[in-house]
Amino acid sequence: PQDPKLRELLDAGNAGGRLENRMITVVYGPDLVNISYLNLVAFQDDIAKEWSDEVFSLATNLLAQNMSRDAFLEFQPVALVYTKLKLQVTPEGRIPLKNIYRLFSSDRKRVETALEACNLPSSRNDSIPQDDFTPEVYRVFLNNLCPRPEIDHIFSEFGAKSKPYLTVDQMMDFINLKQRDPRLNEILYPPLKQEQVQVLIEKYEPNSNLAKKGQISVDGFMRYLSGEENGVVPPEKLDLNEDMSQPLSHYFINSSHNTYLTAGQLAGNSSVEMYRQVLLSGCRCVELDCWKGRTAEEEPVITHGFTMTTEISFKEVIEAIAECAFKTSPFPILLSFENHVDSPKQQAKMAEYCRLIFGDALLMDPLEKYPLEAGVPLPSPMDLMYKILVKNKKKSHKSADGSAKKKLSEQASNTCSDTSSMFEPSSPGAGEADMESDDDDDYDDDCKKSSMDEGTAGSEAMATEEMSNLVNYIQPVKFESFEVSKKRNKSFEMSSFVETKGLEQLTKSPVEFVEYNKMQLSRIYPKGTRVDSSNYMPQVFWNAGCQMVALNFQTVDLSMQINMGMYEYNGKSGYRLKPEFMRRPDKHFDPFTEGIVDGIVANTLSVKIISGQFLSDKKVGTYVEVDMFGLPVDTRRKALKTKTSQGNAVNPVWEEEAIVFKKVVLPSLACLRLAVYEEGGKFIGHRILPVSAIRPGYHYICLRNERNQPLTLPALFVYIEVKDYVPDTYADVIEALSNPIRYVNLMEQRAKQLAALTLEDEEEVKKEIDHGDAPSEANNEPRPTPAENGVNFTASLTPKPATQVVHSQPAPGSVKAPAKTEDLIQSVLTEVEAQTIEELKQQKSFVKLQKKHYKEMKDLVKRHHKKTTDLIKEHTAKYNEIQNDYLRRRAVLEKTAKRDSKKRSETSSPDHSSSTIEQELAALDSEMTQKLVELKEKQQQQLLNLRQEQYYSEKYQKREHIKLLIQKLTDVAEECQNNQLKKLKETCEKEKKELKKKMDKKRQEKITEAKSKDKNQMEEEKTEMIRSYIQEVVQYIKRLEDAQSKRQEKLVEKHKEIRQQILDEKPKVK
Repeated sequence: PQDPKLRELLDAGNAGGRLENRMITVVYGPDLVNISYLNLVAFQDDIAKEWSDEVFSLATNLLAQNMSRDAFLEFQPVALVYTKLKLQVTPEGRIPLKNIYRLFSSDRKRVETALEACNLPSSRNDSIPQDDFTPEVYRVFLNNLCPRPEIDHIFSEFGAKSKPYLTVDQMMDFINLKQRDPRLNEILYPPLKQEQVQVLIEKYEPNSNLAKKGQISVDGFMRYLSGEENGVVPPEKLDLNEDMSQPLSHYFINSSHNTYLTAGQLAGNSSVEMYRQVLLSGCRCVELDCWKGRTAEEEPVITHGFTMTTEISFKEVIEAIAECAFKTSPFPILLSFENHVDSPKQQAKMAEYCRLIFGDALLMDPLEKYPLEAGVPLPSPMDLMYKILVKNKKKSHKSADGSAKKKLSEQASNTCSDTSSMFEPSSPGAGEADMESDDDDDYDDDCKKSSMDEGTAGSEAMATEEMSNLVNYIQPVKFESFEVSKKRNKSFEMSSFVETKGLEQLTKSPVEFVEYNKMQLSRIYPKGTRVDSSNYMPQVFWNAGCQMVALNFQTVDLSMQINMGMYEYNGKSGYRLKPEFMRRPDKHFDPFTEGIVDGIVANTLSVKIISGQFLSDKKVGTYVEVDMFGLPVDTRRKALKTKTSQGNAVNPVWEEEAIVFKKVVLPSLACLRLAVYEEGGKFIGHRILPVSAIRPGYHYICLRNERNQPLTLPALFVYIEVKDYVPDTYADVIEALSNPIRYVNLMEQRAKQLAALTLEDEEEVKKEIDHGDAPSEANNEPRPTPAENGVNFTASLTPKPATQVVHSQPAPGSVKAPAKTEDLIQSVLTEVEAQTIEELKQQKSFVKLQKKHYKEMKDLVKRHHKKTTDLIKEHTAKYNEIQNDYLRRRAVLEKTAKRDSKKRSETSSPDHSSSTIEQELAALDSEMTQKLVELKEKQQQQLLNLRQEQYYSEKYQKREHIKLLIQKLTDVAEECQNNQLKKLKETCEKEKKELKKKMDKKRQEKITEAKSKDKNQMEEEKTEMIRSYIQEVVQYIKRLEDAQSKRQEKLVEKHKEIRQQILDEKPKVK
């Protein structure tokens, strides 16, 4: 402290050590810019260090920032809201209830009810003893303040309909079927067993008697849903879990642009503290815009050139970086220098500060395993742990012998020096600079190149040499083309792209951009026209594999929120391993792909927003928006926006359909964002979740603020389904294979539904199903229309027809492999089977007709449903009209009776009209009852007529469909059978050729055996073999033709039987 009295006071009794070593400064605030300081002084150095370490550990604890809902309710409110209530007591030590009403001011009646449920006073002017308001009472109060009927429904749905608990088996089914990630390997991550579920029940069930019996109540079930085992993201994803031994170019690196700025790009304060806060937030690449200092000390400064932003000391920035470089992550820091210092002396100072302050942490020389040579990859983050790397323009080593060259070099240097003085940040009338130049100012490059050509001449060369010596693995070069970069194959060379140039390259050469980023680093930075420090969407460049996507950390917009969501995982190390396809040299990836990529398992994600809890302390409506960010094909902005809850922000419930992301092509690079807003559009909170790590099932999602800091109470309760993507072509096959019992049961259920529809016996319906009128798809059953006014007006529909031809069925004329037999005829004769009715029903034309019939039946039901809905609306309106007329007339009579009664009381007249009024009221009630009875009878009759009309219409159309299907099946059978007979002729010819081939082979074998005998004997045997061969061929051909003829007759007879089976169905549907 500057004040000597204060310093003397603080130094009093300073036996514990120097004041600087005993001081602790706690920096806190809602974001990186608006921060406050709390200074504390300890009595001893070791106490100060212990406090400092523990407070920092608490502030950066990843598990504390990602606590379960149960932990938030137990610890956070206790530490904040509950503690606040316990401290704000009256002089008598009692808690005023008005403080509780003030904290939950959105609904006073709800607070009153919750207090009564806790057996506490409920009047606003009352107070309660501190001992009565325990943490457990506070928890019960919160549960009653925010009742959860939706959880009661889930609890009942999973087996607790007739009893107030779930058994251990039911709980096990719930966890394994609903909460388990189906993408996990069942061997590595087996489903929970009964004893494991019993442990969970004992942990969460408050009733010990139930827990011992293996039963869990709805209260225990709620505790499990909000417990640590049921987090929406596995805790291991928060910890360092990615391979950190890959080359540096294989990682996304959390990067900052113009790190020193606290506001816009043109005006505002620069701050050394921003470097501390940015590094502590997990950033690994910071930017330093260095300019020549104009003070007498000639100290270099950091500022934004050609603007009105303030200057800060370069040395202080280096000290701040050294102080906070590895507090939150051990992996390398990259310093991106934008060096405008044209003073050799000041550049020498910059290099000296870096060497002295960073010490051994500064990587001065390349690692032995990774020399700066073409074809050698970059070292890994693991190799560079606790190291600081400098990105600055590298001095080229060229000789400058000869006085003429030296003279030209000096002239160029002087010209550059004179020119550069015009472009210093404080120069008046400097003109507008190119706002999109980061490291690459072409004019400045030429000047520096001339200075480099000067070689060792002068102190300037020594200064630039010193700064250049700091650069190794991150050497910025001007980007020429992807072809040139590939040819040079130097991983230590990198290029910076303004966002517009980056988009241009991504649009023109997306695959080449991804390939470039496999070997070399690229840095993207905002365009100069973003003077308000807004950010571009980083996802665009992550899709291309760009590593250093630099953003303005002082602006917490949506882009920055996505960036914070990205780097929240992997231990918040600031490094995220790129997807495998963006790293492998043998694979090529197009970020604009719309189809499934071979080797990448796409996902299907479904999100249902069920309810919210404590979203706001105001009585306002709230709604939720759901976004998906990823590849262009995966990105869907505002994919879902729920309806606005009506004045309820405590426990709104949204009864809406789930939003389904059918195909997420690259889950490892996609994220889901859920954001909650007030009805006026004011932001409440949000959460960003990686698709590849999201757990399915029922989960609480604790919300964060704009800065990704956890909010205390606001949360969403959601149901998520996530699984490997299956194309529609194979969806029903997968369903049948995964659950064959359900598939068979579904077929039986459909047969019964069909019987109910046509009022025919089940045996007849089953035959109709066998002839193709019912489909075999497992997932295409139409949903029944919801009941209206207690009556369901939609009749059961015919199940949806098959949507595809099953290609695995034998094609017309397909044959089975010949059986092994010693008989030569049987060895070549193939068995040909007639196509069954089931196989005929899979033909394309038949399936198409099924689809058409299904659509016609669906349209018919829709039309009748609309008629029924319109009729109900008409009768409802009529009922309201009668009711309103009745209430109006009754009110008039009652008013008249009241007025007459008053007059009689004033004049003391006898009561003659009282009975008359009562009679009129009775008549009015009778008339009202009669009208309602008539209306009800009329409604019932009309509904009955509509139902009958619908029934007969559906029955008629059903029978017509069956007739058409039978006719179509007959036509298909004739066509397929004709094709099969044609193919049979071809088969016969092939069999004859095969028979001759086998017999010829036998003849050759006999001739070979005869060669070993006497020559004369051999000739005789050969002649005999030829004669015998001719006779055998004729006999075998004849036998084969007889067998083929019998086979064809059998096939034709089978064809007739199949056609007759189809024709036999015709009389049933006349």
